[in-house]
Amino acid sequence: MRIIAGKYRSRQLKSLKGLALRPTSDRLRETLFNVLSPSIQGARFLDIFAGTGAIGIEALSRGAAEVVFLENHLPAAKLIRQNLDSLGIRFGFEVLAGDAARNLEKLAERAKNEASTFDIAFLDPPYAAAAEYERVLTYLGVSPLLKKSSLVIAEHSRKLDLLERIGALRRFRVLRQGDAALSFFTLN
Repeated sequence: MRIIAGKYRSRQLKSLKGLALRPTSDRLRETLFNVLSPSIQGARFLDIFAGTGAIGIEALSRGAAEVVFLENHLPAAKLIRQNLDSLGIRFGFEVLAGDAARNLEKLAERAKNEASTFDIAFLDPPYAAAAEYERVLTYLGVSPLLKKSSLVIAEHSRKLDLLERIGALRRFRVLRQGDAALSFFTLN
């Protein structure tokens, strides 16, 4: 697995052995960032269920100002830190280990005090955890973490058809590639 473009282009990232993670393919990551390219420079980016950190690190490589990585699998959270360290990335990020919903609540509490919102939120829970999509998307829609212009993107199995509306979020685009799909949402 490698960084596709930007400052860390072609640099390799490590993954966990076995089936603990299902990293976003290089091809799908490239498609995602081709769509996001006008919005990524200087953006605050939220990577939920971050896995190896490849999506958030790609965002940093392409000029995101800050990335917050949320990962509930502790070995994966440690791996994200190792991948950031191996690239020499020392600032502009935060890694929060533990339950995604609890960490989103922590971020929301901070956002009330700092008026911090994210320009882009990306989520990629395990495909088998289909309930996580609705739970996280619903929470994002009512939390202070997003602003009207924020984009929310969910990577999911091509076989899973997410609803057009989930809470305060409305899906406006779906890109399918191989066995995966990307659903793009904005606030209503």
